Amino acid sequence: MSEAKVEASAADAAQMHGKPKAGIGAYIAFIVAVIMFSGVFQKNPAGWEWLSAFDFSTLIGKFGSVASMAAGKATTFVGKGYMGARGGFVFGLSLVPGVMFALGLIEVLAHYGALRAAQVLLTPLLKPILGLPGLTGLALITDLQSTDAGAGLTKGLMDSGLINQKQLVTMCAWQYAGAGCISNFMTTVVGGLLTWFLVPIWVPMVVFLILKFVGAFLVRMMLSTVYKKDFQNE
Repeated sequence: MSEAKVEASAADAAQMHGKPKAGIGAYIAFIVAVIMFSGVFQKNPAGWEWLSAFDFSTLIGKFGSVASMAAGKATTFVGKGYMGARGGFVFGLSLVPGVMFALGLIEVLAHYGALRAAQVLLTPLLKPILGLPGLTGLALITDLQSTDAGAGLTKGLMDSGLINQKQLVTMCAWQYAGAGCISNFMTTVVGGLLTWFLVPIWVPMVVFLILKFVGAFLVRMMLSTVYKKDFQNE
């Protein structure tokens, strides 16, 4: 994250010890962030496809196919049959566009006060359940659609000193359970099993979200009891 962003985040952190304030522009920026990262416009009815322009995963796009001269078939940018350090490097390189775009987008939204609005709106929910400040909400929301971007934002919060080690572990527990659930659910499960559903498609998503909170809450309890000594200096 840039030095300007770190300084702004530090100022926000100092303000959070009192009552954080957010103007109308901050709330608008927060709403835009939620819309873009939550995946609500990932799938749209006929005639409303243009709403995908406000969806994070749509804006990221995808790699095209690369022709394989040997097999006469097309493969993706990552390729097939890779392994070892070279395979890991190529896979990591494929994650760069999404992470960089997410960090840049959050940089712009944070400039307009999205983190302050998140602090005001989400602290009453996240603090008592997970012990997290509301500003972590954008990273958690981003994880619903992109695990890589969510991880990048979480690292940024840690590097800026806005969360401590215990909160980092709790956030990771929330993100790890059903990571990228909206994106994976809408593209894989709904796309292939929609005709087999016995309940509305939103029901499994609600279950996913509830269990993410349950899992993270249990991890928080473990950190506060069994592993309490590991975080007593924070």
